[in-house]
Parts: sequence; C-alpha cells; structure tokens
Amino acid sequence: MDEKPVILVAEDDPNDVFFLRRAFQKAAIKCHILDVSNGQEAIFYLQGMAPYSNRVDYPLPQLLVLDLKMPLMNGFDVLEWLRGQPGLAQLPALVLSSSGQDEDISRARGLGARDYLVKPTDLAQLSELAREIATKWLQAKAVATQV
Repeated sequence: MDEKPVILVAEDDPNDVFFLRRAFQKAAIKCHILDVSNGQEAIFYLQGMAPYSNRVDYPLPQLLVLDLKMPLMNGFDVLEWLRGQPGLAQLPALVLSSSGQDEDISRARGLGARDYLVKPTDLAQLSELAREIATKWLQAKAVATQV
C-alpha cells in the first residue's frame, strides 16, 4: 500500500461501511479504509493472524473505528482486549455507533475509546464527521487542502 493512512473499521453492517467509505471520499480524505465484520476479526487483524498476516496488504492502522453491537465480539470486547496490548497502546480507537446512550458512552470511554461518535443519519453529516475524524486523528497528509 502507499503512504495513505489506514483506518480499520469493525462494522457488521455492510451498508454502514459503504456509506462511511463514501463519506471519506466525498470529504476528499485520502486514506485506505479496511473493514472487518466483527470484533473477533478486528483482533485477528491487529494481531496479524491469518488471513491478515501479510503486513504489506494488511498494515497496522493509524486509526481503529468500532461499532459497538457486532456478532462474536462487540466493540466493548475489542476495547477491553486493546487495554492488554502494550504494543497497540498508541492506536487510537474511536466508537462510531447508532447508540447515544450515556451508559454506552461512559463504558466505551472507560475502556479506552479516545472518542465516541453517534452515526449521523445522512451522507452530508457523515462526510463532515469524516473530515473531523481525519483532522483530529489522521496525519495531516490525509486531509485534502481546499484549492
């Protein structure tokens, strides 16, 4: 892969992944979005386990975006696992969930989520959110400059 930042998205809804990709494209964010469909796959990816063992094709991400409600392992489980991984301590993990419940937000932050974002309902809002994520969490080269 080239030098664009990599975002690993753990999201079980393919439509949400599609719209997130579109939002980053619409916001002119230059990055690679790789996705896995559950928390267990996210952990396998981060550990470099098969089929993610080739770090050229599956590089460590600069950002992890987690849905909370997923099969096998949910976003909370992944956050809890991350806490015990000193080699990944610098990896920012954000929650992007349809839940805006205070209990979920508090629990996610308590487990180490650097940010908690509620999924917007339309593409324009999601594109603005993508720009905010890139500005705050990705290297400066990911954010397109306005000409």
